[in-house]
Amino acid sequence: MTTKCSQLKMLSPDGKMRLRDVLDTEGIFRLIESVPSPNAEPFKLWLAKLGRQEVDNIFDPSKGIDKMIDYYLKKGYTLEWIEARIKAIISRKKLTKVWNQSGIEDNMEYAILTNEIYKEWSGMTASEYKNYKGIRKESLRDNMTDIEVVLTDLGEIATRELTKEHKPIGLKENKKIAKMGGNVSKVARDDIEKKLGKTIISDTNSLGYKYEKDNFKIEHK
Repeated sequence: MTTKCSQLKMLSPDGKMRLRDVLDTEGIFRLIESVPSPNAEPFKLWLAKLGRQEVDNIFDPSKGIDKMIDYYLKKGYTLEWIEARIKAIISRKKLTKVWNQSGIEDNMEYAILTNEIYKEWSGMTASEYKNYKGIRKESLRDNMTDIEVVLTDLGEIATRELTKEHKPIGLKENKKIAKMGGNVSKVARDDIEKKLGKTIISDTNSLGYKYEKDNFKIEHK
């Protein structure tokens, strides 16, 4: 078996940026499966367990929901927060359904519209927001404060209802509506911040580790 490797410049022990062979997540899993060494058996058993769980989730989706709830509880989130998170996922599905009916089908277009909402109320795109909080692949919402989550939800709900009312077609028209939806959250944010006398945008996250910017290592806090 062969694996498909790419090359990226990474910091080497001599302090210089050099090309290194790298694999994505799927490539790493395939590499583990191909290793004949007994040392790889624990990883293979782990992969088999993940595969079994995925099959179980297909036949009984509620197991996947139970697993998600257990994960959040272990991370210290309250049941009230988890309930709000599940409702937000459903609300997001409603928004993407409305977008789809407005001629939006590509994932990239969904991301563009989402960024319009974020930029309008927070001043940052989703990726910029993640960088500000010091996260990468982790969920942005999972690392937001309660107020940030509420404003995010408000912007998406407002966008959904405005889209249903104005019936835009295509990316250009939907971007205008997404910006309008984000502005609803901006007005709310401005009012809250005026009364608090400080920003509600937080750079904190819920991680038990931090990324080291220069050499892509993870350090525990």
